[in-house]
Amino acid sequence: MEAVWTSVVAVGGTLLGAVVTHVFQRLASRRSEIFTRSEALRQERIATYSAYAAAVEEYRRGQADRWYRKLADPDGEAFIAARDQAHHLRTAARQALYRVTLLTEDRDVVLAAERAYQCTWEISTAQVQSEQDTLDASSRQAIEAFVSRAASLVR
Repeated sequence: MEAVWTSVVAVGGTLLGAVVTHVFQRLASRRSEIFTRSEALRQERIATYSAYAAAVEEYRRGQADRWYRKLADPDGEAFIAARDQAHHLRTAARQALYRVTLLTEDRDVVLAAERAYQCTWEISTAQVQSEQDTLDASSRQAIEAFVSRAASLVR
């Protein structure tokens, strides 16, 4: 009779060990899955946020070039080329803004990105040099504010 009980305890212990191992493996697998997903999202955000900041910086440069070319010769080929390039850069910045919006749950980051875009758009509306300088500085500050806000999501 003792041999039977010993066998029952051994089988029960083996089954209990298998169940406990299975539960812990599932938990570890789930944790690993969550970590992998969050790390992939973090990497995607880093790429998207830095690409957006670069696109808006390039758009800012294009807007300034457009403004200076218009000041020099509003009907000249250089202005028309700079205007067309600024439109191209605006489209690229807008596309990058869409990616930021898709990847971000934090509304403040999206608003900061939209503000950077809007401030950059306004550069070409300046009438005099001092206004252009002010709008350019506002754009640069808005881009930096976006980067600061977005950085908190990728640390």
